[in-house]
Amino acid sequence: MPVAAACPIALTASQRRRLKKMAYGHKTPHQAGIRANGVLHAAQGRSNACIARDTGPHLDAVRTWRGRFAKEGLPGLADRKRSGRPPAFTPLQAAQVTALACRLPAETGTPLSRWSAPELAREAMARGIATFVSASTVRRWLAQDALKPWQH
Repeated sequence: MPVAAACPIALTASQRRRLKKMAYGHKTPHQAGIRANGVLHAAQGRSNACIARDTGPHLDAVRTWRGRFAKEGLPGLADRKRSGRPPAFTPLQAAQVTALACRLPAETGTPLSRWSAPELAREAMARGIATFVSASTVRRWLAQDALKPWQH
């Protein structure tokens, strides 16, 4: 079975500069540097097998990134959006629980001096903010804003 020819890569001066900065930059993520390095080698006319052997990634990866760069240019080297589990809570729900935590429990009619994560979760379910929310989820939402209502 014949192997398809590699996509030819021709770089402009600005693309070459950008790719060199990506490939050799100290603050560039590792995977982005490997992809940029592969494209730079491809622009020199090297084969996919030679690039894979000399730089380290698998031949299929070199073929993929070379093809994406040929079709899309520099944006083609970015990671694709990955599928995954959809979020269980909306940002609005997290904001409502955070706002609740910023209020005193006495203002809401709850006989507490301070909120705890389990109490906030119970109150959020009682108010209909969420059908079920765990104390650890509430604690994580509050930690993102550096809130600790049980200490103040």
